Amino acid sequence: MRDYQLQHILRHVPAGIATLLGPELRFGYVNEAMQALLGGSTPEGVPLVELSNPLPDDLLEVMRLVYSSGEPFVAKGYRLLRPEAPDTEPAVRYFDIALEPLNDDDAVRGLLVFAVDVTGQEEARQRAHELAIETRRLDARLRVLTETAPQITFTVDAAGEYSYVSPQWYYFTGQPPTADLNAMWPLLIHPDDRLRVLYQSEAARKAGVGWSYEYRLRRHDGQYRWLLSRALPEFHAPDKAVYWHGAVTEVHDQRELADALRRGEAELRFLADSIPQLIWTATAEGLIDYYNQHTAEYTGLSPDQMGPTGWVALLEPSEQVGAARRWVQSVASGDNYEGLYRMRRHDGQYRWHIIRARQLADGRGPRWFGACTDVDDQHRLREVLQTQYDELARTSRDLDTFVYTASHDLKAPLHNLRGLFDELRQTATFHDPEQEVLLGMVDGALQQLDVTLQDLAATVQDQRHLSDSTESIDLGSVTDEVLLGLRAQVLDAEANVELKFEEAPTLVYNRANLRSVLHNLISNALKFAHPERPPHIVLTSKLNANGTPQLTVRDNGLGMELRSTSDPVFQLFERQHPNVAGAGVGLYLVQRIVTSRGGRLEVASTVGEGTTFTVHWAV
Repeated sequence: MRDYQLQHILRHVPAGIATLLGPELRFGYVNEAMQALLGGSTPEGVPLVELSNPLPDDLLEVMRLVYSSGEPFVAKGYRLLRPEAPDTEPAVRYFDIALEPLNDDDAVRGLLVFAVDVTGQEEARQRAHELAIETRRLDARLRVLTETAPQITFTVDAAGEYSYVSPQWYYFTGQPPTADLNAMWPLLIHPDDRLRVLYQSEAARKAGVGWSYEYRLRRHDGQYRWLLSRALPEFHAPDKAVYWHGAVTEVHDQRELADALRRGEAELRFLADSIPQLIWTATAEGLIDYYNQHTAEYTGLSPDQMGPTGWVALLEPSEQVGAARRWVQSVASGDNYEGLYRMRRHDGQYRWHIIRARQLADGRGPRWFGACTDVDDQHRLREVLQTQYDELARTSRDLDTFVYTASHDLKAPLHNLRGLFDELRQTATFHDPEQEVLLGMVDGALQQLDVTLQDLAATVQDQRHLSDSTESIDLGSVTDEVLLGLRAQVLDAEANVELKFEEAPTLVYNRANLRSVLHNLISNALKFAHPERPPHIVLTSKLNANGTPQLTVRDNGLGMELRSTSDPVFQLFERQHPNVAGAGVGLYLVQRIVTSRGGRLEVASTVGEGTTFTVHWAV
């Protein structure tokens, strides 16, 4: 009776329960939930592997391992493709599966399998994970937006501790990033404003409300500037504020203008008329009630002709609607107004202006103060400079193309001249005791011209890569590529090349530029080898005292005379050893590549003993 009740209970438990007997894992007891999970009837005694809807191989393997080891195992959130109903496509479900050995006289005779459907919890966990990723992405985007805005943004907690401040605070105050923000900020407030600011902010935090007040803060140059601080609370419970997020905006210019107004209307008008800008004031409703004298001189219109919306009517017609809509929104919200528009001058010419307006509220109520600043010359100068830059870049590309094409096109007549010279040498005879010397000189001149044309083409080709992107490069592999291309020269010279890159095996650099630097330094070491000994070339990569990577190429060749070792200057076509074939291009190109990317080239050399080149890469 008791077994019957137990089976009845197990049959209706929402978790899948089954027993698997023997090493073949034959089905014993299987409740209804497990039957549904397995996708149909599972007769007693049928091996697990003979299911019509077989289980995944990894789960079968784990079951066999649990049976053989006798150690229980639990798989959390295991993913299974099971049919929802007969003749339907399998659906993804997640289960917590527990495998318990069935022991009989210290021997395992089977497994007890529990399977609980946790699809809902698993999908909720995955959705929570996706939401967390999205939250971090949005937080990063918000951080970018706040740090690019021309304001100081901050977050402070209920205890008054700043947990975040945008970089603009450090720019404004000149404080280092390592400064104690909570200790330094109060000290930078003007002594006459400090107590008031501390009281107002603490009172707002205690009341759980926002704040808006002005105070003076010391700038990096020691000058105190008026700032507007605004913040709103963030609630984590219906009535519990835990953080305040706000922004600090410099209002020094507006404050000075307001102070001047309080000192007297006449003084304010005199000040406004002395400024070479279009200055105006407007009512709380946004209707302009004053223009300075420069406005009349600039526009050629009297204040009556300008009217209450004068500056909007002076804008380029296609910009008037957008500017007016933004002005209405600023008037309604009290937010600052700023925009870049084209405004008509008295001669009918439209010139670019920055239009700014701020609202001032005092005992006489809110009013607007605005300014239109002519920036047309700067705007057009920027356009001219951009055009000139584009033209210079195009000219540079055209010049490179010309040099490359010219060097390429000159190769054909050079080859023809060499063929004619070879034919002349074979068919003509000379009765001159200096015949061989002259022929050798002509042959050498042709060889030198060929090398020069090849080097010019290579120089232009390499310089085209100076602005290419960089990547992390394995120095050993690139050096092997260069040595493979120089294999014939290495073998002919019986050179010994050592690579010591263990300390700094990689370099972030442009691959084409790095290959060119290595090729020129190694080929020069081979070319200018000492005739009395085989070349011995050692390439060493390491980090200097500042942690910056550097490459040293040392040889035992002819050496050279240098005007300076720490800052050598290699001119195009300059040659140290005229008796050795070359064009004087390689070292010029190496120095050009290294310095163009912020690096530096050092040379130490002793004539007759050898030369050491040290490339200090830019990090």
